[in-house]
Amino acid sequence: MQQIKRTTVKTLLAEPDKFIGKEVDVKGWVRTRRGNKNVAFIALNDGTTIKNVQIVVDFSKMPEESLKDVTTGASLHVQGEAVASQGKGQSIEIQAAEIEVYGKADPAEYPLQKKGHSLEFLREIAHLRPRTNTFGAVLRIRHALAFAVHKFFNDKGFYYFHTPLITASDCEGAGAQFQVTTLPLDQLPLGEDGKPDYSKDFFGKMASLTVSGQLEGELGATALGCIYTFGPTFRAENSNTPRHLSEFWMIEPEMAFYEIEENMDLAEEFIKYCISYALENCRDDIEFLAEHFDKELVERLNFVINNDFVRLPYTEGVRILEESGKKFEFPVYWGVDLASEHERYLVEEHFKKPVILTDYPKEIKAFYMKLNDDGKTVRAMDVLFPKIGEIIGGSQREEDYGKLRQRMADQGLEGMDWYLDTRKFGSVPHSGFGLGFERLILFVTGMQNIRDVIPFPRYPNNCEF
Repeated sequence: MQQIKRTTVKTLLAEPDKFIGKEVDVKGWVRTRRGNKNVAFIALNDGTTIKNVQIVVDFSKMPEESLKDVTTGASLHVQGEAVASQGKGQSIEIQAAEIEVYGKADPAEYPLQKKGHSLEFLREIAHLRPRTNTFGAVLRIRHALAFAVHKFFNDKGFYYFHTPLITASDCEGAGAQFQVTTLPLDQLPLGEDGKPDYSKDFFGKMASLTVSGQLEGELGATALGCIYTFGPTFRAENSNTPRHLSEFWMIEPEMAFYEIEENMDLAEEFIKYCISYALENCRDDIEFLAEHFDKELVERLNFVINNDFVRLPYTEGVRILEESGKKFEFPVYWGVDLASEHERYLVEEHFKKPVILTDYPKEIKAFYMKLNDDGKTVRAMDVLFPKIGEIIGGSQREEDYGKLRQRMADQGLEGMDWYLDTRKFGSVPHSGFGLGFERLILFVTGMQNIRDVIPFPRYPNNCEF
């Protein structure tokens, strides 16, 4: 083939007038092939867009026999003239002059044929599912949202702060952590108490994969002012719900000198920015997913962008739920950790707006949250969305050394003097929140299961690929 600079399908379709009448070079995978005894039409996709470019092969110029390996899933290198398309739904197509098959795909074995496949089946072949229209769209949106996260915080003067994946502390106090060890599991060294002797382990103590970068993020905020973390986190909960993963990504900003109101302002601004960015930069992908999975998707995304979030104390929220007359599956009373059905009622039926629920009972929130003057509630904030329920959880952190130390003692937390030190040496009011990245993608794509918004999901009894 002659030396021509490759053009992506996205570029070709975005600027057709620039290419019509010129020789072009495209590469990609065959989505479909159809035709008759005179001509073949090949839909070629290179992953840069949900759309395909049509390759037209005239058998009077290129023998049909030369296309014997051009089947669904095969990878091709095509050169030819870009011409105005005669068909509907496309402005440009390529009259093929030369076709090189890079890689064959035996139709008898290739699992991604033109027929529809269930999402459950595609999870079994996660090494190939990015080639489908659905997962190509999801992964492009995932990329755009990741870029939007970094751009938002960078533009606001935040610093990207890398927190450890291996830790000796449990941020949430839940205990559902994956242990990291080099001790021989078939011959554990035991101490006098009969328990594993972690002094002989790699780190000299028990270590785990992190459930959150927040505590270390607070250390960064008390030096750099405003930071954010964005990395993988791990939870060993034996949960098989459509909203939980064992390995997922978290975005956790921490801000020195921010109190709870400023924290809520930032959370609302941030999530609206990310959704707006996706709508502006992934419109074709979002519309494809809306058409195939969730007809109300675009309307719901605009609903979040166009509404001010309601700010509601937990106590008032519980009163509204108790007086709603609605029969919930889980009971509602002051002191209960609200279920998704309760959160969605407040958003979807009562206020018809996103809600930021504040001032939760201290018993159902983490030790690091700042106590209110009533001694019963903490300055927590959860952002509640339609269809999702909680999408962001955050709080103003307790900056008082004595109060924080007492909360930690009450919960039996030890070995965290490093964390308490920030309250001894130049303590300041500070706040932060956490956003599960996959929860955000779930909302923006309209997918129903969180396993379908990460390339290789990890969950109980599944660690494939």
